[in-house]
Amino acid sequence: MSATVQLPRADGRIESYALGPPGEFGAFAGPPSARIAYAAAHVVADPAAPADGPAALDWDATLAYRRHLWAHGFRVAEAMDTAQRGAGLDWDATRELIRRAVAEARAVGGGIACGAGTDQLPADAAPTLADVRAAYEEQCAFVEGEGAQVIVMASRALARAARSADDYRELYGELLRQLERPAILHWLGEPFDPALRGYWGATDLDAAADHVVALIEANRNKVDGIKVSLLDAEREIALRRRLPDGVRMYTGDDFNYPQLIRGDAHGFSHALLGIFDAIAPAAAAALAALDAGELERYEALLAPTVPLSRHLFAAPTYNYKTGIVFLAWLNGHQDAFRMVGGMETARSLEHLAEAVVLADRAGLLRDPELAAVRANETFAAAGVT
Repeated sequence: MSATVQLPRADGRIESYALGPPGEFGAFAGPPSARIAYAAAHVVADPAAPADGPAALDWDATLAYRRHLWAHGFRVAEAMDTAQRGAGLDWDATRELIRRAVAEARAVGGGIACGAGTDQLPADAAPTLADVRAAYEEQCAFVEGEGAQVIVMASRALARAARSADDYRELYGELLRQLERPAILHWLGEPFDPALRGYWGATDLDAAADHVVALIEANRNKVDGIKVSLLDAEREIALRRRLPDGVRMYTGDDFNYPQLIRGDAHGFSHALLGIFDAIAPAAAAALAALDAGELERYEALLAPTVPLSRHLFAAPTYNYKTGIVFLAWLNGHQDAFRMVGGMETARSLEHLAEAVVLADRAGLLRDPELAAVRANETFAAAGVT
């Protein structure tokens, strides 16, 4: 069977592209020891469900993908923006996702932390700070009640309701004091969600960093770490060096993760990354190399994944989930290229075509013949012949 894909290109050409063999990443001995590594996992939509109805998931495939990530040594960051929080996955479906994923983690011994936000509030309402706090409290109590660690997600409702940095400090402080376990904070930058502009009470990112450091210092015993997704390596490094002892930096920088995880003489970042969903075999092998002090192998394994990640997370960055799900489809992890809310259409055919090439160059298409069949089906359905 031929592993050749007919790729639609931006200039109108159809390029015949032959896929290469999958990468040789070796066996996986267990979770990395030098770094904590979370993969933010996507969800698999039920392909029979209407795209304009309530979120409906293929639970077997969704949970199987989490087992795939755990088998590669990752912890799972559940119900995050990669799982389409705020982009089609409603709170009812999210509760069930958290419940099932935490139970699955317990059954297989996998690490898990779950996002708690405020997305049960109406998106078109003008919430008060009390509304926001109550929504956060409900979700945090649910996550901890299921037995998982909380990731306090950035809140669009809070961004609308807050009038100053004091509002953030007081609300987060009260929320953190109620938690049973230290939480991971979540700074999602404007490229990922324009509605979060001015988060922490400042549009100037230096001032915002000052505010978040002050918040962490005031609650250091309740903060495990902070996930930073600003796509700005130097800004993340500067913030990392200011964190109190014992508070971890989790990089959410899907552009610069190799250097941030490797670190420098002053420290390093742990990881909580959406791209780890798509590059799990290569990233697991790289982290094992880092554990072994094999820095050249670490760099060699991750280097080919960076062009893929930068492509998937290209502007508009918030549509990165489409490429993540497309690659899961090509690799046989789900039976259809469908997403909650019909978001499979959020990227162009040309964008998906380039994702095929970059995934192939990184050795991340585990069955090239299957990937070719599925990619050709996707493009042919759109009229590419």
